[in-house]
Amino acid sequence: MDAKLKVAVLGTGIMGAAMARNILRAGHDVSVWNRDPAKTEPLVAEGARRAATPADAVGAAEVVLTMLYDAASVEGVIRSAAPGARPGTAWIQSTTVGVQDVPSLAALASELGLDLVEAPVSGTRAPAEAGQLLVLAAGPGPVRHRVAPVLDAVGAQTIWTGDDPSTGSAARLKLVVNSWVLAASNAAGEVVALARALGVDPQQFLGVLDGGPLDLPYLRTKMDLILNDGLEPASFAVDTARKDAHLIVDAAAEQGLKLDGAVAYAARLDRVSGQGRTKEDMAAAYFASY
Repeated sequence: MDAKLKVAVLGTGIMGAAMARNILRAGHDVSVWNRDPAKTEPLVAEGARRAATPADAVGAAEVVLTMLYDAASVEGVIRSAAPGARPGTAWIQSTTVGVQDVPSLAALASELGLDLVEAPVSGTRAPAEAGQLLVLAAGPGPVRHRVAPVLDAVGAQTIWTGDDPSTGSAARLKLVVNSWVLAASNAAGEVVALARALGVDPQQFLGVLDGGPLDLPYLRTKMDLILNDGLEPASFAVDTARKDAHLIVDAAAEQGLKLDGAVAYAARLDRVSGQGRTKEDMAAAYFASY
């Protein structure tokens, strides 16, 4: 670690909590805020400071990290934090947002005097907890240096996609990555549903793939969650996956593309969300087949 930093983490859900924990373990001073204060308790027990408000969290921070639900929640929380933020504070924005949301968040950063780094992450609960996320980031050179210790604490690698965080280069790459993640997860559910409907043992299907080019560890992981009632706690919850699926569909539509598969798995996530499975792992899209 080059220096001990004061870091504020706003949002301590599945990903934010894991990221805050690894920043703590790297030796930095961490303040945490979450809309539900109970979600900060395990981090406080490990040495983080619980903040009563976003403004309280960022008061002494050199780096602020947001890991929230969507662009609207990011804007609301950062505006609430603004009275406590000092001009020139680095803002790592890790929430997955739409391409169209990035310029407005960049404008907000400029309005508040914050140095924005666009930094969505690729990975789910397990790599987040292990500090092995892949960080997709955009930001100018001087700010990159300032936030590097934080990004190094949460990720195994940082891929820089550009110097200007307002262009959405990192958000674009994240949506492409998530389009594959969601498609693969949905395929796992449909395979199990079809196998069961046709009287085929899903393990027999996996035996056919074993060791071949179609045999994916991710497929096996998602199938295992379905077959062994392991959908909670979620690695990537239905409500978040549903939000990202619609961001992907919208981004494609803005470019004149119709992604039939993406439209279909967004609809499947809508259906299982309507079944009350919002907090289950996105592999619960399996139940959309029934």
